[in-house]
Amino acid sequence: MIEVVNIEKSFGESKVLKGISAVFDTGKTNLIIGQSGSGKTVLLKTLLGIYTPDSGSISFDGRIYADLSLEERRDLRTEIGMVFQGSALFDSMTVEENVGFPLRMFSNKTKSEIKERVDFVLNRVKLFEAHHKKPSEISGGMQKRVAIARAIVNNPKYLFCDEPNSGLDPKTSIVIDNLIHEITLEYNITTVINSHDMNSVMEIGDKIVFLKEGLLAWEGTKKDIFKTDNEAIIDFVYSSNLFKKIRKAQLREDKALGLE
Repeated sequence: MIEVVNIEKSFGESKVLKGISAVFDTGKTNLIIGQSGSGKTVLLKTLLGIYTPDSGSISFDGRIYADLSLEERRDLRTEIGMVFQGSALFDSMTVEENVGFPLRMFSNKTKSEIKERVDFVLNRVKLFEAHHKKPSEISGGMQKRVAIARAIVNNPKYLFCDEPNSGLDPKTSIVIDNLIHEITLEYNITTVINSHDMNSVMEIGDKIVFLKEGLLAWEGTKKDIFKTDNEAIIDFVYSSNLFKKIRKAQLREDKALGLE
C-alpha cells in the first residue's frame, strides 16, 4: 500500500499539486486520471521520488519516504518496477538483455540465475520466441510486453506505469491492460497507472483517483463512476456519447433492481 498525505508541489509560482491525499491499495490497479495539466504526471513522479514534495508525506507500507536513510531509499527502489510511456528499451540490446538489465545492475544473481528468471518473465508475458530479437524487430505491443517483463523481473512490490497504452491500437491496449491487471493480482503488487485512456479505466479500474487542476476531485471504482453525481468526473468521463449511454443504462438497471 502507498499512502500520500496532503502532498503539495510547486514549480516557481505555479502550484501543481494542492494538498492531495490518497491511498493506493495493494493487489489492485490504481489509476490516476485527469486532463492535461491536472497534475497526474507530477504526482506519479513524486511517488517515484523523481520530485520532492514541498510538503506532505508519502509512505510505502508504513515506511515514510522522507524519513528513510539513503541506503533505505536504495533498498526501496529495488522494490519498484516501472513501465515507461515509450517502453524505454535499449535499442542496442536484445529483448533478453533488456529484461535482464535490472538484475545485472541491482542483484547478485549468477548468469544462469538471471537467464532462468528472464526466461520465466518473458514466458509470463507470452514472449516465447523473442529473446534474441532487437526492439526494432518487434511490434509496439511486443515492446510494451518486454517493458512489463523488465519491470517485474525483480519481483517488485510496487509497479508504476506511465500511459502504458500510448501509441497502441485498441485491441493491443486491451491485451496490455489485462496483462498488467493479471500480474497485479497474481503477485499482489501495488500498481499505480497514469492514464488518460477511459477504456483502461472501465476495464481495470479497481481504484481511480481523478485530479483536476492539482486537486483530488474524485476517487472511487469503475463501478462508482456510473453512480456518482460528481460533476467534474462526469464531465471528464462522459464527454463520449458512448459512456453517457452506458451510464444511463446502468442507472436504469440499478433502479429496476432497487439498487439506486
